[in-house]
Amino acid sequence: MMKMESILSKEQRMDKFAEDLTNRCNVFIQGFLYAYSISTIIKTTMNLYMSMQKPMTKTSVKALCRLVELLKAIEHMFYRRSMVVADSVSHITQHLQHQALNSISVAKKRVISDKKYSEQRLDVLSALVLAENTLNGPSTRQRRLIVSLALSVGTQMKTFKDEELFPLQVVMKKLDLISELRERVQTQCDCCFLYWHRAVFPIYLDDVYENAVDAARLHHLLDKLCKEIEKDLRLSVHTHLKLDDRNPFKVGMKDLALFFSLNPIRFFNRFIDIRAYVTHYLDKTFYNLTTVALHDWATYSEMRNLATQRYGLVMTEAHLPSQTLEQGLDVLEIMRNIHIFVSRYLYNLNNQIFIERTSNNKHLNTINIRHIANSIRTHGTGIMNTTVNFTYQFLKKKFYIFSQFMYDEHIKSRLIKDIRFFREVKDQNDHKYPFERAEKFNRGIRKLGITPEGQSYLDQFRQLISQIGNAMGYIRMIRSGGLHCSSNAIRFVPDLEDIVNFEELVKEEGLAEETLKAARHLDSVLSDHTRNSAEGTEYFKMLVDVFAPEFRRPKNIHLRNFYIIVPPLTLNFVEHSISCKEKLNKKNKIGAAFTDDGFAMGVAYILKLLDQYQEFDSLHWFQSVREKYLKEIRAVAKQQNVQSASQDEKLLQTMNLTQKRLDVCLQEFELLYFSLSSARIFFRADKTAAEENQEKKEKEETKTSNGDLSDGTVSADPVVK
Repeated sequence: MMKMESILSKEQRMDKFAEDLTNRCNVFIQGFLYAYSISTIIKTTMNLYMSMQKPMTKTSVKALCRLVELLKAIEHMFYRRSMVVADSVSHITQHLQHQALNSISVAKKRVISDKKYSEQRLDVLSALVLAENTLNGPSTRQRRLIVSLALSVGTQMKTFKDEELFPLQVVMKKLDLISELRERVQTQCDCCFLYWHRAVFPIYLDDVYENAVDAARLHHLLDKLCKEIEKDLRLSVHTHLKLDDRNPFKVGMKDLALFFSLNPIRFFNRFIDIRAYVTHYLDKTFYNLTTVALHDWATYSEMRNLATQRYGLVMTEAHLPSQTLEQGLDVLEIMRNIHIFVSRYLYNLNNQIFIERTSNNKHLNTINIRHIANSIRTHGTGIMNTTVNFTYQFLKKKFYIFSQFMYDEHIKSRLIKDIRFFREVKDQNDHKYPFERAEKFNRGIRKLGITPEGQSYLDQFRQLISQIGNAMGYIRMIRSGGLHCSSNAIRFVPDLEDIVNFEELVKEEGLAEETLKAARHLDSVLSDHTRNSAEGTEYFKMLVDVFAPEFRRPKNIHLRNFYIIVPPLTLNFVEHSISCKEKLNKKNKIGAAFTDDGFAMGVAYILKLLDQYQEFDSLHWFQSVREKYLKEIRAVAKQQNVQSASQDEKLLQTMNLTQKRLDVCLQEFELLYFSLSSARIFFRADKTAAEENQEKKEKEETKTSNGDLSDGTVSADPVVK
């Protein structure tokens, strides 16, 4: 057992992989042979004593029981390291098959090299080929039988030398044993025969008691019951996973609760309380496992309740976890480090979730509405406005960089050229911005220089817009989290339309001043929650209104060229997105991602600030992209039809790859179009700045006229928390 532990614990080295496999194979076979010889000794000895009706000495009984312990220890060793054993067995099987194939290959060459033709020689060669083909696959019982039959024919006519045949036979025997290692070890370590030799147990237990050092062996009496109870509770709680057949009519039913109705058992000068023992085991197990994985606290709590209901066990409450687990990254932490957050997390527009871009751990953190809602509940709703203020400060800095990029002479001159070009050719191009022009812009920007990481200026500009979009996505999530928190808090109020005034009720009853004060506070809280759950603050509108006037000023005329840079930006984004998604299937997943809707959100926000939705729509950019890719896809399909006649496989393979690439690009553009269309809804893309101003003016006039018609007073706007 120590030897096996030592070999299995040793780290496998690639340069000595074959040697490690041989060592593991030998130790597994040695363990099985020990189990076989011990089992045979026990069975033979006990059955001979019984058959000859001779009494067994106490020393013999103790020795045989010690052998039984050793047998179960070998079984436990294989069971304890079953994961490593299972992993090693598949590698050892392949290694043995490789050795056998090498031996057969040498013999086959010898048969082929002999020019004398005969039907018997042909049969031998066919048998060797059959053995080779059968060994190239999983080592099932049927395949091994076929190999054995094939080799019985293939070894005729001295195809193998004596020094070759014996190693091959040894390899095949090892292959048989290793392929069925688990079943064979289980069979040899099965001690059911002890039922017919029950008389030895009292002597064995006396010996265990007298030798106190071996008292630990007694635990095996109750451990099986503990594990059976735990297994039953787990399977009952996870019935939705359908882990096994729980139908009592098919698999039978065992009522383990009867064990707990037994009185404590007196064992020499000790009492063994089965109920207390199992309860302690379950308490300890559930507590330890909850501390390891706090997110499973609800499952173990349910298992505790089930243990009480089904078996009548009085379980101890673990009081874990001590706080909510659905908080994730704290709002306060994100707010203070908003610049780091927007660069390290990716936004998903549809699921309204943020996913960590990369991590040193084996998992990625996510942030969703529930996390934000729990965080708001911890800190209070006041944190929402503070978060918006921090985001405003962050956006100010980012828009300064945005303005600098747009003002750069290299960029500005190219954009002005593109605007002039589009105006000249739009009639010939059916008012669609040419795809080739966007590609040309991308290539031109790349010539200006790239960073050590291989990024062009346009790549960095795309990242800037994605970060602005991520900030807006975070604001959207804050608003949703606030509404979620308010609706959770107000859900216990029966009717939001008819909330009684507790202050008036307390006055009617003439209760104490403290009660009146408490009722006043309750009314205030209910009023706040009702208002907050009914309407959320329009943070998007606030962030549009605060930046839009500055963006639309004459001194920032260079920003008016933004709409014409969107096509090359989308092209750049799609290339980046495809590259990120392809990395998901690679072993090295650095830079892999499946979503980045911050870009669509950022483009929609900036277009709104510049009031350029109509200008961008006039480019009909996504129509142009769709037509371009559909045209190329049809051209490739036509070529495929032509080339299929010539049956040039390499050319057809190239065309299939081309078509696949075109399909992926078109799909990515359509996904971006859908995301951008969704993001535009948040910023009321249906209205221009002039129309919004007109609507605002009309509302103010209506308010004024309503105020004049009433008691001559104008109602003040409600203060929004």
